[in-house]
Amino acid sequence: MKIFALILLLLGASSAFAQDEASRGETLYLPVYSKIWHGDLIQDNKYPQDSLLSALISIRNTSLKTSIRVISARYYSTDGKLLKEYIATPKLINPMGTLELFVERRETAGGSGANLIIQWDAATATNAPIVQAVHADIRG
Repeated sequence: MKIFALILLLLGASSAFAQDEASRGETLYLPVYSKIWHGDLIQDNKYPQDSLLSALISIRNTSLKTSIRVISARYYSTDGKLLKEYIATPKLINPMGTLELFVERRETAGGSGANLIIQWDAATATNAPIVQAVHADIRG
């Protein structure tokens, strides 16, 4: 018997199409769940069961003309501890391109309140990127 479980959660840090002004850069906050709580509370009103999740982070340049540069993507745990810097050197994202980052399912230190702080800039004012996290737990 095969068991298939899928949990998806889509979170966005900004929406380039909803903003009124172009920008030359900013710092974005993105929630990232390395685990989620679910079910009922167990004995003594402690936390319910938890499940580990992987997360695919997409940083999407929404400009048709201007490249953007991702300067850093710092991953923090639920208690605010810096766990990892995903960008060792700045990464250029071409117009309409996407930079993908991945948090493995086996990463347990982040917890249910983990997050990424993403800094980007551009040579000229442009649309802010759309930044999303898709979370999954898929096993066969």
